[in-house]
Amino acid sequence: MSKAENTKAYIVERTAPVFNKKGYAGTSLADLTEATGLTKGALYGNFKNKDEIALAAFDYNLELVKEIFFANSISFSHPVDQLLAIPALVKKNFPKIAAHGGCPVLNTSVEADDNHPSLKKKVAQTIKSSKKNIQSIIEKGIASGVIRKQADPSKYALIFLSVIEGSLMLTKITGDLAFLDVAMEKLKEIILTELKK
Repeated sequence: MSKAENTKAYIVERTAPVFNKKGYAGTSLADLTEATGLTKGALYGNFKNKDEIALAAFDYNLELVKEIFFANSISFSHPVDQLLAIPALVKKNFPKIAAHGGCPVLNTSVEADDNHPSLKKKVAQTIKSSKKNIQSIIEKGIASGVIRKQADPSKYALIFLSVIEGSLMLTKITGDLAFLDVAMEKLKEIILTELKK
């Protein structure tokens, strides 16, 4: 990478947790200069504006969450094992994501819904992509005969996302891990009793 690319990557890495914790509106230029140790001129010499930094930071935060929550699930070849890996990884890795400020999809969606069309679009695309990924695992399981053919892949993908995001939010806001534990156990139960053939 060139020096300019290294600097941009450094800015994104250092500002990503700030945006995730404080939100777009709550993150000031002073927060960005403090996080990076760079001047306003150095920041805006690499990015056009705060919007551009925020969008890059969201992408960075999203990749971090994908890595923590979902990357290992694709290492399984069996669709049921892939599905079971998701709640197990969410539960196991919650402390890492909490330390980073929580789930960026949830954090950003609340703020960007009415105030930041570009971020809202990115969040919506992320949710659709996550739904599609879970749906495709279920479809693969139906095709290979290990998941019941009556199972509606779209419906169960929606259930997965709603339960995961809802339990992450409730756990983060209350500090009570029971929300996450019960929700992830319920997903496991759904996989084993409603989906698995």
